[in-house]
Amino acid sequence: MRRLAAGIAVVAVGATAYGAADVLDAAPGVLTRDDSATVAQITPGPTPSPAGEVIAEASSSAPLPTEAGLTQALDPLVTHDWLGPRAGVVVRDALTGDVLYEHRSAVAMVPASTQKVLAGAAVAETSDLSRTMTTTVVRGAQPDEIVLVAGGDTLMARGSGDPAAVEGRAGMRDLAEQVAETVGPTTKGDRLTLRLDATYAPGPRMPTTWDPVDAANGFTQPVTMIGMADQRPMPYDPSPEYPERSALSALAAELKKAGVAVTVDDTPQSWQEAAPAGAEVLGSVASATIGEVLAEALSSSDNALTENLARQAALADGTSAGDAQSVADWIKQTLAAAGADMTRVRMHDASGLSSGQAIPAETISEVMQLGITGSAKGLRGVLMGLPVAGLTGTLHDRFGQPEARPAAGVARAKTGTLTGVSGLAGTTVTEDGRVLTYVVLADRVPSTTGTLGARAVLDQIVGTLTACGCR
Repeated sequence: MRRLAAGIAVVAVGATAYGAADVLDAAPGVLTRDDSATVAQITPGPTPSPAGEVIAEASSSAPLPTEAGLTQALDPLVTHDWLGPRAGVVVRDALTGDVLYEHRSAVAMVPASTQKVLAGAAVAETSDLSRTMTTTVVRGAQPDEIVLVAGGDTLMARGSGDPAAVEGRAGMRDLAEQVAETVGPTTKGDRLTLRLDATYAPGPRMPTTWDPVDAANGFTQPVTMIGMADQRPMPYDPSPEYPERSALSALAAELKKAGVAVTVDDTPQSWQEAAPAGAEVLGSVASATIGEVLAEALSSSDNALTENLARQAALADGTSAGDAQSVADWIKQTLAAAGADMTRVRMHDASGLSSGQAIPAETISEVMQLGITGSAKGLRGVLMGLPVAGLTGTLHDRFGQPEARPAAGVARAKTGTLTGVSGLAGTTVTEDGRVLTYVVLADRVPSTTGTLGARAVLDQIVGTLTACGCR
């Protein structure tokens, strides 16, 4: 019998705003290899409980739950009033991919941020996840001009970079000190002009299918290719309208400290002028790896960061335009090529924030399975990063109710929440040690019980899967 982790908070009150719920309820990726000896590695454990007992390790030879057992255990929860009249559910055996339980799994439903699993899969399939994003300063076309060249990193630190961090791996102070060492100190009354080249991975700053109110209220931010880690949006604490200007001012401040005085050209028109080809590099700093940044985007359900990474990957893979719809189409095409059935999928962005999107639960489940036993090998690293129930990421304050607690410290999940929509997609391990994947979507959550009620039922479903042998 599994033991409960201590100190797990109760389920947080759900947000009511369309974008707010999405930001407040999110998380990242799950797995490793597809052979029977290592499927068990998707679990977080063994995790000590306060009493010193440990969660039993997953086993590829553990008995499977039966369809009858799962039906008896899950049907009353899947049809619970708090989930509303439409819920789509799929439970699979992670080792074989066999569907053990399903309920309306082929019905396309609003996915909210569980859609980020598909975006993450497409990025992982086509990208070198060990690659970093480089931000440089080069000489401009004029002798007194230097150019900050954006390379995709929106998690930059104002001061020195932290080589152990994902947010703030690259620092403006480190960049400024390299520039100062190369160009030397400016003399009194002498200034260089600093401008930005933001031509890398071009595309709209805001998808046309996003509600501008979401950005104004801090639930997302413009999709840019440079920005500061300390200005990421928080609910009701929005990012600047132009993160690019913050990056320029941060670099200018550090250059001044290093003895280089600059005048900043922060007009958006100048950002569209590329730096001279072959210009001398005066300094450069590197972000965390694409894999690490992708995990952070999913863990925090960062809409703009997800769009940023998906746009970079799509353009690098040959997509001709960087608008949200073109990137969404690329995601569908990439996953279809990997073997997923995308015929009933309707997507308008990478992040799940746009209205009018619909994905069947079985499609999300199938994409996850491709990363475990199928052809989408790059997805494995993404799946490894999913938050742990009751402990990390956007699951840190969930799974505190008695019926849900068996999953605490055991299950992983990507969450998804919009007004009237709640979902979970992830993995868990049964009491007998069998690894399962699950997807639960509900897109007609009643306003009377709202997000809080839906989350309670979702957590109980995963808790039941975890505690139940269901044979």
